[in-house]
Amino acid sequence: MSHSDKKGIAILGSTGSIGRSTLDVLRAQPDRFFVTGLSAGRNTKSLADQVTEFRPRRVSVQDENARALLTAALSERSAAGPLPDILTGTEGAVAVATAPDTALVVSAMVGVSGLVPTYRAILAGKDIALANKETLVAAGELMITAARTRNVRLLPVDSEHNAIFQCLQGDQIRYAKRIWLTASGGPFFRTPPEDFAAITPDVALRHPTWRMGPKITIDSATMMNKGLEVIEAHWLFGLPLDAIRVLIHPQSTIHSLVEFVDGSILAQMGRTDMKLPIRYALNFPERAACGDAELDLLAASPLEFHEPEPAKFPCLALAYDALRAGGSLPAVLSGANEIAVEAFLHHQIAFTDIPEVIRHTMAAVTRSALNDIDQVIDVDRQARAVARQMIRSHHSA
Repeated sequence: MSHSDKKGIAILGSTGSIGRSTLDVLRAQPDRFFVTGLSAGRNTKSLADQVTEFRPRRVSVQDENARALLTAALSERSAAGPLPDILTGTEGAVAVATAPDTALVVSAMVGVSGLVPTYRAILAGKDIALANKETLVAAGELMITAARTRNVRLLPVDSEHNAIFQCLQGDQIRYAKRIWLTASGGPFFRTPPEDFAAITPDVALRHPTWRMGPKITIDSATMMNKGLEVIEAHWLFGLPLDAIRVLIHPQSTIHSLVEFVDGSILAQMGRTDMKLPIRYALNFPERAACGDAELDLLAASPLEFHEPEPAKFPCLALAYDALRAGGSLPAVLSGANEIAVEAFLHHQIAFTDIPEVIRHTMAAVTRSALNDIDQVIDVDRQARAVARQMIRSHHSA
């Protein structure tokens, strides 16, 4: 079967957790998809392996140094075939995302770095399998407006939004009363609040049910992950803030629920495996058979649900506050959170300092309307600068 009979897929963030899982899905369906392009940061060893296997026409790396390393790694491999076009930086990722042979872009870059390539892909008319939370958090209205104007499908890959998306098929959104985003509670659901100050990065990275990258794992531990998902859900499904609720569900078996006006609740269940929502998004509106994805309902029982405790998870309230205020504040929240998480992972601040850095930054950066992507990037830059300054002051005190 030639490439003309298959769907061309580009992956932004191919060496990360979501990117690797996406390639697993593509590997299992060689008759359905082919890889047009890959974008990664500096992990040139993994990227070289991916290029050798999937033979994309173009790849993008973070900078010229990474480009030289990737070129050398591929040149040493006789089986690698002709070298792809090797591009760099944001414009390189944009080229990967907007290439003519690409039908769908998997947006899985971590943080705000995925914002511009994803936006440009939407403007180019590419469907988006969206795994990058910050894209909708920082620039939700701009992204949704562009997608509607270009008739682009935003297919959520996050397990929670993917679950809601599945429950709302058949124009059921008009009957939805509220949605319930489920959260595992992370590693500290049962930890007393007074013990939070002693939490170390090593402990916080031990997620009980999901295997994810370090940034999103810390976000899960603080429940900022769920706060970002609340903002995403508002834009994806057009629901008001008071119709988006969060429940802690430690088993992570029910990925989210939709409550309808007649009292019915639909829930989507599945194993804790990101390949399931990725497979659904790539194959939508069809479903692809998979022999290794069965959920053992007996082993999954019992199923628990709990209210999040505000004293433990102040980041969740900060996200609601940002969405309520609107304008640039969600972008400030997102940028400050990235810096705070990075500082915690480098032992520069305590776990309990993460929400304090975010709260301080949200208060310090003037709220404004966002009318274009350049403004979003500028607000993100301001937020990061304020957060870094607070961390430096804290560290030197």
